Amino acid sequence: MAQNETVDRILNAATILFAERGFAETSLRTITGMADVNLASVNYHFGSKKELIQAVFTRFMTPFCRELDRRLDDYEHAGEQSPNPDVLLRHLFAAFKAVTEEINEPPQRFMKLLGLAYSQSQEHLRLSIIEQFGGTYTRFTHALKGSLPEMSNVTFYWRLYFMLGAAVFTLSSYDSIRGILNADYHEDTALDAAIELMIPSLVGMLNVGD
Repeated sequence: MAQNETVDRILNAATILFAERGFAETSLRTITGMADVNLASVNYHFGSKKELIQAVFTRFMTPFCRELDRRLDDYEHAGEQSPNPDVLLRHLFAAFKAVTEEINEPPQRFMKLLGLAYSQSQEHLRLSIIEQFGGTYTRFTHALKGSLPEMSNVTFYWRLYFMLGAAVFTLSSYDSIRGILNADYHEDTALDAAIELMIPSLVGMLNVGD
């Protein structure tokens, strides 16, 4: 088996299992069983379970930040007179969609991983993400804050996390929410349509009452 193929199989298995079971509940042996590789391969390519968790996120975050930075460049070069949170959020979700398609992962799966990164207290992961990708996050949040110049920093901080929490929950639970919609109303909403419905609500969470 080629080296790159082995790495891809390990990362694919780890991504699926971490999203389904959580980080603590997923053993390296379970991952190697799904990937059909031996434990030595994980140790050789990644070193430890913590580094494998970080590699799963890096595979997504590297192209995502590159795409979001490109879109922020376009946004800044457009020189909009009034920075617009709606436009910025559309850039964010467009970058997210483009990258999940590029790496062939369902958006719901990565959102589950993001939720787990906070809920399961993966401090090493949080520090790794900040170290590698904090520049893009800071750039985006500064642009978003710039679209709400009258808002205090503390209010913006909390509303930002209310908004992110709603987005992560909605997208990570999309399949279940969609199933309830189908059962209760005999209607369906595709993921792209759900995101379109969600963006105005997220904007409202940021600037409601201001």
